Amino acid sequence: MDLTILWFWIIAFMFIGYFVLDGFDFGVGMSLPFLGKDDTDRRVLINTIGPVWDLNETWVIVAGASLFAAFPEWYATMFSGFYLALVLILVALIVRGVSFEYRHQRPESEWKKWFDGMIIVGSAVPALLWGVAFANIVRGVPLNANHDYIGSFFDLLNPYALLGGVTTLLLFFVHGAVFVSLKTEGDIRVRASKLAARAGIVTIVVAATFLVWTTFAYGTVASAIFAALAAAALIASFLANLRGAERLAFGLMAGTIGLTVLTLFASLFPDVMPASNDPANSLTVANAASSAYTLGVMSWTALIGMPVILLYQGWTYWVFRKRIGRAHIEVAVH
Repeated sequence: MDLTILWFWIIAFMFIGYFVLDGFDFGVGMSLPFLGKDDTDRRVLINTIGPVWDLNETWVIVAGASLFAAFPEWYATMFSGFYLALVLILVALIVRGVSFEYRHQRPESEWKKWFDGMIIVGSAVPALLWGVAFANIVRGVPLNANHDYIGSFFDLLNPYALLGGVTTLLLFFVHGAVFVSLKTEGDIRVRASKLAARAGIVTIVVAATFLVWTTFAYGTVASAIFAALAAAALIASFLANLRGAERLAFGLMAGTIGLTVLTLFASLFPDVMPASNDPANSLTVANAASSAYTLGVMSWTALIGMPVILLYQGWTYWVFRKRIGRAHIEVAVH
């Protein structure tokens, strides 16, 4: 396989890993006002992701660094054209991370309430804007002959891109609610399952609309297959959650998100940044890639490093696999 094509799909894999793993982190954060009846409930929710949220977030760093090294033209165009949106995502991630570390530093309820709000906003903003960004990449943006973005920020807020943002927001929200039901016990587990069911109905409608739009407007045969599988996995996850099969529901939600990302990348290929104003200005896997030598070195590095990363992350999840509940929080307080 050509190394440029290989690295296109490696980048896709990294973003799948990021959206699946940090996606349920975002969902847990967004669920605070719905599932956190009191401070103990909110501590339970935060503790479900406490050991893993920062590890999950490193996937976007690896994805961004790999994008920079493998496709520098793509990286430059995307990060300059989507500068404001990506800055907002970065600020939101910083705010969320700071809140996790500082909310417990003082006992006052107002202090905790302030940081809880920052967690909610810091989870919702990236969940929305990542979908907007990737939908715009698939749709295409105006580029000049030098592959520079020549549109405005408001050009990115088109109906298709906004629908993509709402889709990722809802997918991550349901993913997080299912994760809470998988990781907790008692009343909060039951309420999380019910929340996932209620939100799941809306998510199915919105996600199906986005996938159909993507397939008919920008899709290929491969992307249509991935879109159909994503829709089937989402419906199956919804039904599994209704039956109380939490592990299956969570796995199927992860599959839904992964297949949705594959749908977008398959719709994009062989472009990496289509030009909506003139196809001749589009960035492709060929004209956006680094040299063959660079991609070769990166391939050997990935071959050695990626299995180690996956094994370490799998081990981390195994260590922190047990459920938690209010009783664990109360014991910790005393």
